[in-house]
Amino acid sequence: MSDTVEVLTARDVPLGGPRAMPVRRTLPQRARTLIGAWCFVDHYGPDDVARTGGMDVAPHPHTGLQTVSWLFTGEIEHRDSMGNHAMVRPGELNLMTGGHGIAHSEVSTPDTTVLHGVQLWVALPDGHRHTERDFQHYAPEPVHLDGAEARVFLGSLAGVVSPVHTFTPLLGAELLLAPRATVTLDVDSDFEHGVLVDQGTVTLSGTSLARAELGYLAPGDATLTLTNETDATARLIVLGGPPFGEEIVMWWNFIGRSHHDIAQARRDWMEGQRFGEVAGYDGDPLPAPELPNVPLKPRRNRR
Repeated sequence: MSDTVEVLTARDVPLGGPRAMPVRRTLPQRARTLIGAWCFVDHYGPDDVARTGGMDVAPHPHTGLQTVSWLFTGEIEHRDSMGNHAMVRPGELNLMTGGHGIAHSEVSTPDTTVLHGVQLWVALPDGHRHTERDFQHYAPEPVHLDGAEARVFLGSLAGVVSPVHTFTPLLGAELLLAPRATVTLDVDSDFEHGVLVDQGTVTLSGTSLARAELGYLAPGDATLTLTNETDATARLIVLGGPPFGEEIVMWWNFIGRSHHDIAQARRDWMEGQRFGEVAGYDGDPLPAPELPNVPLKPRRNRR
């Protein structure tokens, strides 16, 4: 059994180039690169859009990953080089598969007053990282539990199975915990799990997690026990998956397996190849930053 919770704290980073929006990033970091195939966790808001300007991320590329967009409040307009024009709304999943290469833009809509949500990435396994680009949308129904409510957007939890296709087994769910409530969830003991606290203070397996902290549990547990320590509703994002087992090279918006993979993707983007064009965005695409002077090295979790 694994009952030791590793607490990962967030760092503040700018998102989106010159008109950057501040976000809190808990994955990746030195202590941990992946939780299952989850390789990137950005948490933002609640932001007063009148003050911050909201989200305006110009067209940019992705390779070797899937993006998972999930909102608590607000609305984001998504456009991509497949021609998809979709809205990201609270409680609705937008999952985009970058595969060999895709480009997209993300802009909060004029009606959005408060923007609040998470942006997550999933690393594609080596056998599928050059797969065709794709886009899926899913609005999960809430599942009512004793003292909690869950929306399962990927994988299975609380007897609900998401129909959304992924290339490795995954769990992704939003959980609302009633004030002072405790809930025990049956989970796959082969999975490692992460619990991101959006609001409230929550105890995971006896360890207290504050807002914006990500608690990690190694494989071995068949249950997750969560307690809301406050007198208000707590909100969490629960992530999981079997240990990924592959080394990845992650730089800017690309995931590959070598420095060469990343350098080629950057070159293709700057030369206007491979990724396609995003129609309908008012502005120029984001230029790729310069590569570092030393070769990028693969990373995997320390055991």
